[in-house]
Amino acid sequence: MSNLTETLDRAVTDGRLLPASKANIDALLANTSDPLAGTVIGELADQGQWQELNDRFFKTLAFGTGGLRGRTIGRIVTTAEQGNGGPDDRPEHPCIGTACMNFHNVGRAIRGLVAYLKSQLPPDAGKPKLVFAHDTRHFSADFARFCAETTAALGCDAFLFDGPRSTPQLSFAVRELRADAGAVITASHNPSHDNGFKAYFNDGAQIVEPHASAIIREVNAIQGDLTPVPETERGTVTMLGNDIDAAYTERLKTLVLKPDLLAQSGTRVIFTNLHGTGGHIIVPMLRDLGFDVHTVPTQDVQDGRFPTVDSPNPENAPALQAAVDLANQCDAEIAIGTDPDADRLGIAARDRTGGMTLLTGNQIGSLMAWYRLKTCFDLGWITHANRSRAVLIKTFVTTELQRAIADSFGVSVVDTLTGFKYIAGKLRKYETAIPADKKGDYRSLDEETSRRLRLEFSRFFVFGGEESYGYLGSDAVRDKDANGATLILAEVAAYAKSTGTTLPDLLDDLYREFGYHLEIGKSLVMEGADGAEKIQAIATSFADNPPAEVDGSPVVRIRDFARQDIHDQEGDLLPKEKMIFIDLEDGRSFAVRPSGTEPKIKFYLFARAEPGPPDLEADKSRVRQSLESLWTRLEADAKARASS
Repeated sequence: MSNLTETLDRAVTDGRLLPASKANIDALLANTSDPLAGTVIGELADQGQWQELNDRFFKTLAFGTGGLRGRTIGRIVTTAEQGNGGPDDRPEHPCIGTACMNFHNVGRAIRGLVAYLKSQLPPDAGKPKLVFAHDTRHFSADFARFCAETTAALGCDAFLFDGPRSTPQLSFAVRELRADAGAVITASHNPSHDNGFKAYFNDGAQIVEPHASAIIREVNAIQGDLTPVPETERGTVTMLGNDIDAAYTERLKTLVLKPDLLAQSGTRVIFTNLHGTGGHIIVPMLRDLGFDVHTVPTQDVQDGRFPTVDSPNPENAPALQAAVDLANQCDAEIAIGTDPDADRLGIAARDRTGGMTLLTGNQIGSLMAWYRLKTCFDLGWITHANRSRAVLIKTFVTTELQRAIADSFGVSVVDTLTGFKYIAGKLRKYETAIPADKKGDYRSLDEETSRRLRLEFSRFFVFGGEESYGYLGSDAVRDKDANGATLILAEVAAYAKSTGTTLPDLLDDLYREFGYHLEIGKSLVMEGADGAEKIQAIATSFADNPPAEVDGSPVVRIRDFARQDIHDQEGDLLPKEKMIFIDLEDGRSFAVRPSGTEPKIKFYLFARAEPGPPDLEADKSRVRQSLESLWTRLEADAKARASS
C-alpha cells in the first residue's frame, strides 16, 4: 500500500492525477474492507491509466434529477473486475470508483437513506418500510437484492420485486404499500455500461429538497463498513409479484376515457420494450383491452447489453427501427417503444401516405394533452363551471403548444423545473389541499371519487409531461409512466382511426388551429473529469456573460433559474436550478442546462408560426430553418465558451 501511495502522490505532483481524485481514492481505501478496491486501483496505476482513474474518482456521486447515476462498467475493465465474468458478457464485478455505480456507493446511498428515515420517524412508528425494484441492466438485480438485505440488516422491512419491473411501478408500490421510501436500480435510457439508484420518498415521488440534502449529509457521515443491528431487531425481506402487478394494472386501466372506442377500433399496435421491463405490464394490458398487439421477438429478450440497438433510447429513430419494420409488415397504425425501465415512451405512427412518421416527445405529449382535455369535457367531467380547477403541468422546456391547447379550453398550465419530481411535487400539493375529513385514506379512493374531490377542493390533474418523452395521466403514480402513457396514446390512435385520420394528420390539425410549434433539443456530450469542467465552464459563462444578440436577433429577456427568484403560475417559489432561458426579439427562445444524469450540457430551442392561412408546409420549412440557423450560432458560441 505504501508503494501505491507513493505512485499516486507522484502522479499528482506530475499533473497526471487530479488532487480531488487522490483525495477520493484515499477516502475509499480508508472506508472499505473490500480488497478489490486496492487491487483495481493498483492495477490501473501500474498501467499508467491516469485518465481512467480521474474519470472514476474525480467526484463522488450525488443526487441529481434522477438520483445517483454513473458507469458500472469502466472504459477499461481491469483483470480483477473481469474475474470469472457474469451473465450476458458482463464483468464479474462492477467498476471501482467514487464516481461509479458499485456496491460501495449503492451501500452508502441506502445506508444514508435509512439513517435519514430513522431520524424522521417517531419512536413508536415501528420498523421503516422500503420498496426496491430493478430493471434489466448489468448488476441491477444484484444491487436491488443488496439494498433489500442491507435495509433488513439495519432494522427495516424491505419489499423486493421478484424480477425486473418498471420505475413507475416502483412509485405505485411505495404508495400502495404505504412505505416510507423506495428505490429503483436503473439508468433509464443511458448506455449499457451505466446504472443508477433512484430514491423515492413516502409519497412515491423522487427525493426532493430538503430531504435530498439531508440524505447526502447522512451519506457523507458514513464511516467504515456496515454494522448490522442485533438480530432480534432486524427486518424482513418480502418478495413482490403478481398481486402488486394486478393492482397496478387495474389502476392503469382507469386511464382509458372511452373503453368502447378501444374495443371497436381494431387498432394494431407494434410494441418493443428494447430488452427492458415494459412488456411485463403493457403487452397483456393492451391485449386485454382489445388492441391487436405484436411485439419485436428479438427485443423481447431482457438483456442488459441491449444487443440489438446502439442505444436503448426510444426517442432515437434507430432504436425504433425494428418496430417500424414490423409495423410495415403487419400494416400497424403505430409502433411504440419504451426504454429499459419503462418510464419513457417513443413512437412512430402511420401517416396518410402510408409511411411511418417519428414523433417527438413534445408532439406526443401535445396529442395526449389535447385528447384528454377534449374528452374530459365531452364526458362532462370538466365543465365551464369547474374548469378553473383543472390543470396541465409541463416543464419550462416543454412545448408552448400545450399552453395554447389548454388556453382554448380555459384550463390553466403550470410550468415546473426539469425533472418529473417537480411535477410530482405539484401532485403532492393538490392531494394535501383536500380536507382530511373529505379524503380519508386518499390512496384507497377510486378514480371517480378522487377526481370529484380534486375538482371540488383542489386541482384536477388532467395530464403532465416533459419534452424528454415522459408523460403521466394519473396521480396514483408519481413519476413519468410509459406503461400508462402507452395506454393513453393507444386510445388517441384508436380515436384518430375512428374519425378516419392518423396521428400525424391529427397533429397537423392542431398546428393549423394553434400555430406550428417546433422544438429542437441538442446536446454537447463531454465525458469524464475534463468533460465535467467544460460543462461547468459553459453553464457559468452563459450566466456571467449572457449574449445580447443571437443569430441577428436581440435578446429581450433572460431568466437565470440559479440566481433569480422565479415563481410559477401558482405563485410558488421555484428551487434554484442551473438553467438559463433566453428569449429573442423575433420570437425564438432557447434554454441552456447541464444534465443532472448524463455527461452533457443540453440546449432547448423553440420557435413557432402564428395561426393563419393554411400554408402549413411553408410554416414548417421556415420555422425549421430558423432553428437550424440558431443552433449553428449557439453551438459555435458554446464551444468557444468551453475553451475560454
